[in-house]
Order: sequence, then C-alpha cells, then structure tokens
Amino acid sequence: MNYSVFKVILPVIISFGVCAVLCPLLIPFLKKLKFGQFVREEGPQSHLKKSGTPTMGGIVIVLSIAITSLLYLKNYTDIIPILFSTIGFGIIGFMDDYIKVVMKRSMGLRAWQKLLGQILVTAILGFYLINFTNVGTSMLIPFSGGKYLDVSYLFVPFFFIIVLGTVNGSNFTDGLDGLESSVTVLIATFFSVVAIGLKSDISPITGAVAGSLLAFLLYNVYPAKVFMGDTGSLALGGFVAATAYMLQMPLFIPIVALVYLVEIISVMIQVSYFKTTGGKRFFKMAPIHHHFELMGWPETRVVAVFSVITAILCLVGLMGIN
Repeated sequence: MNYSVFKVILPVIISFGVCAVLCPLLIPFLKKLKFGQFVREEGPQSHLKKSGTPTMGGIVIVLSIAITSLLYLKNYTDIIPILFSTIGFGIIGFMDDYIKVVMKRSMGLRAWQKLLGQILVTAILGFYLINFTNVGTSMLIPFSGGKYLDVSYLFVPFFFIIVLGTVNGSNFTDGLDGLESSVTVLIATFFSVVAIGLKSDISPITGAVAGSLLAFLLYNVYPAKVFMGDTGSLALGGFVAATAYMLQMPLFIPIVALVYLVEIISVMIQVSYFKTTGGKRFFKMAPIHHHFELMGWPETRVVAVFSVITAILCLVGLMGIN
C-alpha cells in the first residue's frame, strides 16, 4: 500500500475507534447531568420532540481528533495550525453550549463575545500561518491549470472573511440530525484525497476528522441520540478553514463547502429582508434547511440531498485542482 494513503487510513481507524468508544460513555453522562438540547419554540414544531436530547457531543469529536493528531504531531508539524483552529473554535462553541445548557441562558454567549473569541482565534491562526509555515499569501485558483493568485496585502482581510464565514456557515449548518456530520465528513474526505495527491503532511488530521465523524454519525443520524452542539460545529468550521489554507485552497471552500455558504447567506437574506420590509420573510424559515422542512421535506431527505450535493461538489473540486 502507498505510504501516503496509509497515513490517512490509520488515523481514520484510530479516530473512529476513539469516538465509537467515547460516545456510548458520554451520552448517558450528558443525560445524567441533564445537558439536554434547548429547542426554540419559534423553530419547526417537529423539532420540539428533540428537546432534552443530549447535546455538547462535539466534545467527543474534538477529543477524537486531538488524541489521534497528537500521535502524529511530532513528525507532522503541519498539523499544528489545523489542530489549534479546531480546538480553538471548539472551545468557543463549548462556552456557548455551557451557557445555554448549564446556565440556562438560551442565547448562549452574547453575539459580541462569540465574535470577539472568533476574531482572536482567527488572528492567532493567521499570525502562525504567515510566520511559521510556507503557506504564504497565494491561493490556488480553481480550474486554472494550476495557477495561483497572490493577494499580497489583501491577505489579512480575505483571511478573516473566509475563516469567519466558514466557521459560522458550519455553525448554521448544524440544525438537522446528521446534517453537519454528513456534509463535513465528505469535505474532510475531499481534503484527505487532496493531501494524499500533494503528499501533504496534514493527512493524519484530515483522516482523523473523517474517522471521528463516521463514528459520531452512528449516534447522530435521525433520530439523533446526541447532538454535537456549537462545540462540534464551530470546531469543524475551524478545521475546514485552516485545512483549506494549509493546502493553499481557500478558494475551493465555496465549491466543496457550498452548503455552509448557502446556509449563512440564507440567514443574511432573511434578516435583511425582514428588516427592510417591516417583518416579511423571504424564506419560510432560515437557515435554509428549515425552509425545505416547512415545504414538507422530511428531515432525512434534506440531509440526503445536501449530502449528495456536497459529494458531487467535492468531485467537482477535485476536477478543479489541475
């Protein structure tokens, strides 16, 4: 077997095993602590039955990724910024979940607190990428035959927009059983294939993310026994953004993570339209996955369609590399 392929497969197996073992241990523990999901009354009525389902399951995802990555960290230092971004944004998500679930403040962190934390993690990540890696300020242009765009002094504003947009897009995607897990495991697989092809040293962590999500899906598919919460969704958004930059492929995010983009844009459209029209709604409900639910789509169909779209776009992304 090709050694570079082995560097992905083994982390997948290790991370899958860690997550598969920890989930059955964590779920009863979360139930005992009454760390149940708070479901908004203004959300889809079909979701009210999910109230009380254990949340903060993202802790297991982050732990599985971290444990697996640490086994490779000594010889694969390119993992460091991706692991930092995953854990850093995961901590912000954990704080948000903790305030919602334990302190019973339904809105979690205040908007400015969450944004400040995200800006801080993004700034540290950007500083590390510029000063301690060979990433530089160039980005691979999709379908250009291998040409790169050097954004030079525009790197910083582009970086903040792309990272924060990806992280929050991931957060908005986590609204249906298995949706965020299914979409992101495909994106992680895409990055793993690219890392193998480029012989990149980040492949152990891309494999670890894929493995942890495959195991988490065993408990997160409809009807979910556990939700990942903001702990998981923000961490995964941080992983996608940091991985894309380590591969100099942030311009591929709108392709392979189009679902993230559509989710966050749907919220922006809904809020803007609501304010400018004095209370009218553009979508039946935002993020857009709820719009399809209210159109009569079963939750499982929305997840399946979004996942199939992501799988196809990942193939398109692979075509766009050369």
